[in-house]
Amino acid sequence: MTDVTFKELARLSAAERAALVRRSETDLSYFLEHAAPIIAEVRANGDTALARFGRDLDKAKGLAPDNLKATEAEFAHAFDLVDQAVIEAIDYGIENIRSFHREQLPEPMWLKEVRPGAFAGDRFTPISSVALYVPRGKGAFPSVTMMTAVPGVVAGVPDLAILTPPGPDGGVDAATLVAARLAGVDTVYKCGGAQAVAAAAFGTETVRKAKKILGPGSPWVVAAKRLLSDVIDPGLPAGPSEVVILADETVHGGLAALDLLIEAEHGPDSSAWLVTPSRRVVDEALAALPRHWAQMSEQRAGFSRAVLTGRAGGIILAASMADACAFVNEYAPEHLEILSTHPFDYLGEITEAAEILLGTRTPNAIANYVLGPNAVLPTSMGANTHGPLSVSDFMRRSSVGYVTAKGYPQLAAHTRTLAEYEGFSSHANAVGPMRDPYLEGQH
Repeated sequence: MTDVTFKELARLSAAERAALVRRSETDLSYFLEHAAPIIAEVRANGDTALARFGRDLDKAKGLAPDNLKATEAEFAHAFDLVDQAVIEAIDYGIENIRSFHREQLPEPMWLKEVRPGAFAGDRFTPISSVALYVPRGKGAFPSVTMMTAVPGVVAGVPDLAILTPPGPDGGVDAATLVAARLAGVDTVYKCGGAQAVAAAAFGTETVRKAKKILGPGSPWVVAAKRLLSDVIDPGLPAGPSEVVILADETVHGGLAALDLLIEAEHGPDSSAWLVTPSRRVVDEALAALPRHWAQMSEQRAGFSRAVLTGRAGGIILAASMADACAFVNEYAPEHLEILSTHPFDYLGEITEAAEILLGTRTPNAIANYVLGPNAVLPTSMGANTHGPLSVSDFMRRSSVGYVTAKGYPQLAAHTRTLAEYEGFSSHANAVGPMRDPYLEGQH
């Protein structure tokens, strides 16, 4: 399959290697320019703008300012439309996701006596309002609803709302409504793209203003989050899908090719690389790809072909597994599969990956749906500083301090010394003789 992009790490210049790790949304200039007027329109005209953008951009017939929110009747009808096996699979996944995220819940508050009579700690409380973005442009994704809604419910966010693009009929994907209800979220708005981010940031007559927005999206969504980052917390950077399949000589290249297509089929803006030191694995993967594509839908095969024959995907031959691991850390992928019969041998070498899936029976597909860890992950090298979406993304942490009469004198003396050194007279006065009269008679 000669049109699949093929690179040898040892033969690449520094500039070529840098180009290899560049993602599709690195240059957002076009989207930033064209998202700005959409945002301004939503801010000025609210529901009217959302309905018009839904009709014009999403081709949603019948969408109007008075039907931007999913009704109880639409929720109930969704359960009639979705096959029972799909409902059971959604419920199964939610159960695992909920179990995993409950383990992430911190203690509501902890205090430690750092010095005799002086206590310090943390208190955790849920953010009061969070918007959850669920994309729809290249398909319907109830799995994203599962991954975003469950940790928010577990964290105890009192105001959770889903924003998702309307379909051609002006409605919400039925399985997304099912997933929302089973996860515990009852508010779903029919808006997507930059206009949805704007609606969450400013609020409209129907859409409630939120303090934070979470969830993956297109470059339009990424651009809008960036433009509105001073209005709404945009959360972790979650753009188009990306994966690195790290394979050693113990696996068949056909298996590596099979898993390489998982994220590549999301869309032509995805990134997907197979990295291996084995020429045999390379040849087997190249030979297997046509057979795998023949078993895919035409649309998804087309998406993945575009990725694997373009600049953001293909196969990379490394000089060694150490060389391959070094590339993984440089790439900092959203998803990483370590395909090997002894994957734990390489786990210690990986430091920059948002999700690490080990062995031949842990494909991205399982993790994307039902394993339990969150599949909303940082993209575009965000794994260098961010982790997967978690309960903590829906919570805020407050420091707590309490100093008793026993602990005060020592802390005050050291505080005054440092305050005087830095020239802050009020800091020094607050812990000096001026305070003492106010403390008389207190315990």
